[in-house]
Parts: sequence; structure tokens; C-alpha cells
Amino acid sequence: MPRRLFTIILGFILATTAVEIARAADQPAAESRAFIGAKRIPIGAPVIEEGVLVVREGRIVAIGPVGETRIPEDAWQVDVRGKVIMPGLVDTHSHIGGGWGGDSSAPIQPDVRILDSINVRDSGFQKAQAGGLTTLNVMPGSGHLLSGQTIYVKNKDGRTIEDLAIYDDAGKILGGMKMANGTNSHREPPFPATRAKSAALVRQKFVKAQEYRRKVEKGREDPEKMPERDLEMEALIEVLEGRWVVHHHTHRNDDIITVLRLAKEFGFKVVLHHVSEGWKVAEEIAAADVPCSIILVDSPGGKIEAMNLVMETGGMLERAGVLTAFHTDDPITDSRLFLRMAALGVRAGMSREKALEALTIAGAKMLELDHRIGSLEP
Repeated sequence: MPRRLFTIILGFILATTAVEIARAADQPAAESRAFIGAKRIPIGAPVIEEGVLVVREGRIVAIGPVGETRIPEDAWQVDVRGKVIMPGLVDTHSHIGGGWGGDSSAPIQPDVRILDSINVRDSGFQKAQAGGLTTLNVMPGSGHLLSGQTIYVKNKDGRTIEDLAIYDDAGKILGGMKMANGTNSHREPPFPATRAKSAALVRQKFVKAQEYRRKVEKGREDPEKMPERDLEMEALIEVLEGRWVVHHHTHRNDDIITVLRLAKEFGFKVVLHHVSEGWKVAEEIAAADVPCSIILVDSPGGKIEAMNLVMETGGMLERAGVLTAFHTDDPITDSRLFLRMAALGVRAGMSREKALEALTIAGAKMLELDHRIGSLEP
């Protein structure tokens, strides 16, 4: 059985993969495809017990109950009765592809791009496909205060990273900026050895970026005043101006508050990742209107900063009003087991509705891709 048809039978479909699904199943090309009879979980709308999903030229054009939803005459029809269809899963924090970000030369390296270091033939991509993951935020590691630029990818087969990359309307590859605090970046100079020094280094670098931006603005008026091009500063300006989201590794409650403080001071958009002690400061996170991407590690080991991680974090954040998504941090948690995150969250007090959103639309919102992915709707 072709792998992508098997993926449908498992119950995962994303509109943008419909054409490839049909080709993998050795079916003739058709403008429309109608998946008929399965239970639909649209996310953000009521469940349809026996529904129709129509895809045309790679996009969803209709979804509704059987008998009430028009099926185009030219549509290739797929009988999926007894199955479940929901949006493709979104992983907001992954390390598949074998890529590395910054090196040991400095603790802050915003010019580094993980896209220059990803092997698209890495088996991790197929492993993630097996788990129903269709969109990934692939990151550099957390051993730096700032380890480089992330990339948002569509988890399909490709020959180069450009085949997997998600682009904006202007053709720019989309991604964010990876930052971290806590003990991961504590080592010999030029790296910091304390939390206070870590924050000071970040603050100084953003102040420098603000100054560089002012010089650039003056240079636009007078070309002779244009500063020498600086890739680090250009990347941080993208962050300061809100074009890139900061994806921030943080565990301890005081580290979480430090991130919120810096985000407020410099005005950048941020998603908090891991937040092992997020349950201790859920109200503060909610007041800052900052989303959280969490992991529920159910195996022994890990770092001392995560010793107070609890399974109830998702439910606590939900009740505080915090937008919450799950992530794998693959290979920390296997991508094939991503659905288990929602099960663990529900078992520990999260609502079923928000747990499903945490696998799909919540992550899409954090990547600012919810207009394209994360739910089943035209």
C-alpha cells in the first residue's frame, strides 16, 4: 500500500499534500478529490460524524456532512468510511535533519541559518511523517543564548531543503529566531557563567541592533552615512520589527520571567518553549499574552532545570488563558509518538478540545501560519 495513501487511512490529511497522495496511489490526475464518509475533526468547528472533504488544486474548497456537501462531477472519490480525518499535526520545535547552528566562537549568533545545515534525506523526516506531522519548525540547538535562525518546513519528500521550505507571498523562506536561557549556555568565556550575565549579553546585543537600525535609517536619507553591512544586526532588526518570532528555550520560573522582561523591553514577539515551571507563573505568562509550546517528557533523565516539570502544565496554562501547543523536541520525544502528548495532557486535566488544538491550530498560530494550516476549512 503506498505510504501516502496509508497516511490517509491513518486519518491525517493536509490539503497541500492531496495531489501527492493521489499520485502515490497511482490514480489518474484530477482537478478535484473528495474524501467521503470519514469522521471529520475540523478543529475550531463541530465534529462531523460522517463527512465530505473536497480538495481542488491542492486546497480545501468544501467540508461538510455527507448528503449536504456538493461533490464536483470530475472529482476522484475516496471512500474513507470508518476512518478519522483531522488537520496535519504541527510541531513547533524539532531538531530533525541533523542540522547544527552556532559554534563555540560566541554565545549570540543571529546570522546563522539552520537551513544551511539540514539534510533533507535524514530519516527523521520519514519518522515524522509516520507520526502525522506535516509542518515542522526545525531549530538550532539551545547551547547558545541565541543559536540562529529556524526554518518552517512542509514535511514532504524533497531533494533539497528548498523543496520543503515554506515561503511567504514574496518568495522568502519563513522561519524564526532561536534563543535560550538557563544553564545550557553556561561555559567558559566568551560564554556566560551566570543567569545575570546571560541577560546582560542579550540586552547589549539588542541595544547594538537598535543603534544599527538608526544608522541604517540615516543611511537611507544620506547614502554616505549607511553603515557597513552586518548580517547579525540585519537578523536582529527582523526580530525587533516583528517580522521574525523568537522561539525561546526556557525552563525555570525565574528564567521564564526574564524572557518576558526582555520581550517587553525590546518589543519582540516571543513563544516560550518547554516552560517546565510554567505552571508556577501561568498568570504572569497570560498577562503578557505570550504563547507556550510545551513538552510532556514521560521518560527518565533530563536536566536539573526540568525537575519540576509536571503533566498538569497544559491544563494549568489552558485555565489561565494561555495559547498552548505541544512539541516533540525530537529526538527528545520521538515524532512518531506526537499524538501521545495530547493524551497525556488530557489525562492530566487539559480539555480534549484544547489538546487537539495544541497539536494543530495552536502551533500554526505560533508560527503565524494559521491562515494556511492547522484546521480543516476552505
